[in-house]
Amino acid sequence: MKTTMVEISKNIQLNKVKEKDAAFLYGLMKEIYMNAYSHFWKDGGVWYVRSQYSQEVILRELLEPQTDYYFVIYKEETVGVLRIVWDKKLKGLHEQNQVKLHRIYLSHKVQGKGIGKKLLSWLEAKAIKKGYQIIWLDAMDYHKQAVQFYKKIEYAYFSHVFLPYELLYDKVRKMNQMYKVLKR
Repeated sequence: MKTTMVEISKNIQLNKVKEKDAAFLYGLMKEIYMNAYSHFWKDGGVWYVRSQYSQEVILRELLEPQTDYYFVIYKEETVGVLRIVWDKKLKGLHEQNQVKLHRIYLSHKVQGKGIGKKLLSWLEAKAIKKGYQIIWLDAMDYHKQAVQFYKKIEYAYFSHVFLPYELLYDKVRKMNQMYKVLKR
């Protein structure tokens, strides 16, 4: 039987999300997302979590080709998610091989412990090994801590979009598209 666990460090592992995990993933994201972003939404983020993490959406995302979806495990506790979309290009950016860091969410209980940095280092090494030159992501402009984190690890601003969600407060709709050119 093939293992679905990826060892990042002694205390950090990734475990592939499977179809049977949909309800658990929904509960985890309800906790993590609401804790971090509920104040961005007129309904506290309820609609967003339901629309993005319903069983139907999760199952569809798991079937998408070129996608890796993981639970983040820290000291044997599931503390977040990481979703990667290989061969997803950022419109208008160079034509090099690109990978999108689609989601990285960590529980507030483990933020500041270097987990995000280790996960991104692992992703960069994996992307380089697979022949990719660029990693890109979307980061909410209003979430200054996240934007600063990405800048600190050499991600650059490329462009932005405004999220169309009616329940999202206007002042937080700006989404920065950031990228990093990988060094071999």
